[in-house]
Amino acid sequence: MIQVLLVHHFGLLRSGLAALLNDAPDLEVRDVPWSSDPGRLRALRADVCVADMDGPGAPDVAGMAELCRHMTSAKCGLLVLATPGRPGALRRAYDAQALGFVNKDATPQKLLEGIRNVAAGKRYVDESLAHDLLRAADMPLTARELSVLSLAAKGATVSEIAGRLHLSHGTIRNYISAITRKTGARNKVDAIRISQGAGWV
Repeated sequence: MIQVLLVHHFGLLRSGLAALLNDAPDLEVRDVPWSSDPGRLRALRADVCVADMDGPGAPDVAGMAELCRHMTSAKCGLLVLATPGRPGALRRAYDAQALGFVNKDATPQKLLEGIRNVAAGKRYVDESLAHDLLRAADMPLTARELSVLSLAAKGATVSEIAGRLHLSHGTIRNYISAITRKTGARNKVDAIRISQGAGWV
């Protein structure tokens, strides 16, 4: 029996998805919101953790991966539910060692295939996400540029970003210029819009 932990922010969607998965004879599903106490979640047993990583209230993918590594199971694989057209979100999930990637608009059969493959320790990529996953490998921004852009996207000024990252104002301006150029944006606001649309920040 494959033990599945389903993490989703919205209760109605989470319970409906859990009911659908529980119809499979080889799955036993427990569903929880991400707002649950992480300490309690670590005490649960799961072979596969299915998480919606791309939506309001979604967990940070690195935090979700860390939770999977510290659960009581000997090995818990992470399978993410993703939105097409957001390669940045896929890149973060890949970097966090997620094994499965399933389109949120996929058929239930695709999700079942993904769960069974991840439970067996195999990578599973829904073909409708394959192009985005390839695009994710070509992410143009460095980790430092992403840090600057993430802070800018939250409304931080050049001075505030410089203080947070312990860099000079000129260095931050240089990063913003590089970000604007690499994303093909007209200005900082446009760079933020483009990067948020792709799921980079």
